[in-house]
Amino acid sequence: MPTPHDETDRSGSSVPGESRGISRKSVIKAAFLTSAVPLVTGGGVAWARDRDRSAAPARRPAARPLAPTPACHDGDEPTIPNIEGPYFKPDSPLRTDLVGSGMPGTPLTVSGYVFGRDCAPISGALLDFWQADDSGAYDMTGFTLRGHQFSTKQGEFTLTTIVPGLYPGRTRHIHVKVQAPGQPILTTQLYFPGEPRNSTDAYYDVRLQMTVQQVDSGEQATFDFVLDVDGSTTPPTNPPPGKSGTWAAGTAYRAGDQVTYDSVTYRCVQAHTSMAGWEPPNVPALWQRV
Repeated sequence: MPTPHDETDRSGSSVPGESRGISRKSVIKAAFLTSAVPLVTGGGVAWARDRDRSAAPARRPAARPLAPTPACHDGDEPTIPNIEGPYFKPDSPLRTDLVGSGMPGTPLTVSGYVFGRDCAPISGALLDFWQADDSGAYDMTGFTLRGHQFSTKQGEFTLTTIVPGLYPGRTRHIHVKVQAPGQPILTTQLYFPGEPRNSTDAYYDVRLQMTVQQVDSGEQATFDFVLDVDGSTTPPTNPPPGKSGTWAAGTAYRAGDQVTYDSVTYRCVQAHTSMAGWEPPNVPALWQRV
């Protein structure tokens, strides 16, 4: 979902932001930066500094908090899926910076958060990105402009890359797979505002459009993913002994599970659903050699 404030598109035009005002997710994100402490009641989140924004400033009560929200949401539906396309490759490297030395292209930073449908940030969500280079070509022999990372404890992610070139028949876009620990994978794409080909691309969807701003010689984009999961549900700190056996793709592993792969034993350190390319030796963020 785009960040809920006015944006400047890539052509320099002003694009109106959302009309509903400051979103509750924005308050949550601001609190991470200021270390504010939330009051959690009734399954909702109420922030001590929240005030009645409908009152005029001169008449606004000095310390009247909003009532706790029964269910925290901004009216956002979960982030919609979009086609995978023909160029996904498993086994991408673990990294947040996809830019190689001397790589041509306009610098781009994409940042945001991964939330559950209850507005709770999701820690340890896997984000696997891939895209075309400046000329519109995908690397199918190596892993140029491909990489995966995990969201922070606050649900944040940051990707350093370049603005993708135009692939024949498509508008500019970035592919991504997002997976909360132990949950289904969301496969989707991120799009740029103000692109001429947006209106003719059969897969473009405004709900997947990033907020993009010009910064010096590059661009900065923001996008928050909302997964169709309960973000407040986290694995237990000390889970009971889990499954063991030979590693297999398509298996839901929990922290503490042990598997063997190529005759080597590994312990799962992050709950996830396995897939081809995430074999234990390839993803140390998920598996620790015993």
